[in-house]
Amino acid sequence: MPCAGDRLVIDRDGLARLLAELSADGRKLVGPTVRDGAIVLGEIDGLADLPEGWTERQDAGCYRLERRQDTALFGYAVGPHSFKSWFFPPRETLWRAERRDRGFDVVRASDAAPPKLALLGARSCDLHALAIQDRVFSGDVYEDASWARRRSDVFVVAVNCGQAGGTCFCVSMGTGPRAAAGYDLALTELLDGEHRFLVEVGTDAGARLVERLSAAREATPTDVAAAERATANAVAGMGRRMETEGIKELLYANLEHPQWDRVAERCLACANCTMVCPTCFCSSVEDVTDLDGGTAERVRRWDSCFTAEHSYVHGGSVHASTRSRYRQWLTHKLASWQDQFGSSGCVGCGRCITWCPPGIDLTEEVAAIRGTKV
Repeated sequence: MPCAGDRLVIDRDGLARLLAELSADGRKLVGPTVRDGAIVLGEIDGLADLPEGWTERQDAGCYRLERRQDTALFGYAVGPHSFKSWFFPPRETLWRAERRDRGFDVVRASDAAPPKLALLGARSCDLHALAIQDRVFSGDVYEDASWARRRSDVFVVAVNCGQAGGTCFCVSMGTGPRAAAGYDLALTELLDGEHRFLVEVGTDAGARLVERLSAAREATPTDVAAAERATANAVAGMGRRMETEGIKELLYANLEHPQWDRVAERCLACANCTMVCPTCFCSSVEDVTDLDGGTAERVRRWDSCFTAEHSYVHGGSVHASTRSRYRQWLTHKLASWQDQFGSSGCVGCGRCITWCPPGIDLTEEVAAIRGTKV
């Protein structure tokens, strides 16, 4: 039987069998697929749903799908989605109350076990993001029951990046492009003549699944070297970089830097950056009733520190200006997050750069502050 740390090789048929085995175990497959002009994450049935032969071009405020010259299944970096929404839904009913003759009956959110998930194509940056969210929602003191239920039984098939996107900077953040933890199996797609996948076993559950794949063979030194070249290609192709040495102290010391005013002139406070970020966790809770007052619901939904209502307290918003909101977001993500959770809140995926309408680039903003300290 394979063990954690073993390396094997499967072909396309072997990957199809792997997905079929996960489905046979009663797991819902969540992976990359092409929809609405982007590579997004959604429920898939098998190999045919993967973005075969597609890649994307990313830059500040720019995302375009493009055809590849091969049949790669994972020949892209990251799309607008992360796996966060499968564990922290954008909108979730916490409880529902219905009027009865003598008052209200309160029906709380279901405690039923959520569907068992299998995540396919998780990149190293997103695995780091899930680990960060685990600290936020399942910390030592407070635990979000909804998050904990959804995270309790998940099988992760990671994919090591063979190319970087135009806005990627995971190397700067120490979060990629090679998965180091948080997976059951990790694939490296190899296209040097024979289309195959190097499979690295991360857990006993992963080993048991691989044992069921009769076509898997042991990896050769040639396979391992090809996988290392693929990762090196991604490292060399990073579209962005960010100097992180002393970044917390830098931002704390420059809260009145004129760069905050300059970025505020461009920022739309649209919250796109926080919606696509795999680590942002701001939310709001609202109570809604139907027109006749017969039912009421308490709903949690995603919110953003870029909205005026998010920081509203009696008398007004703490962050009343766009300047203040952008500064709050960036300093929290890169500085005060370290004080709260012991790590940066940024994993270098670059989504906030790609999906910002005016193309604001946080790596450039940090560089501007670092270059001219006040």
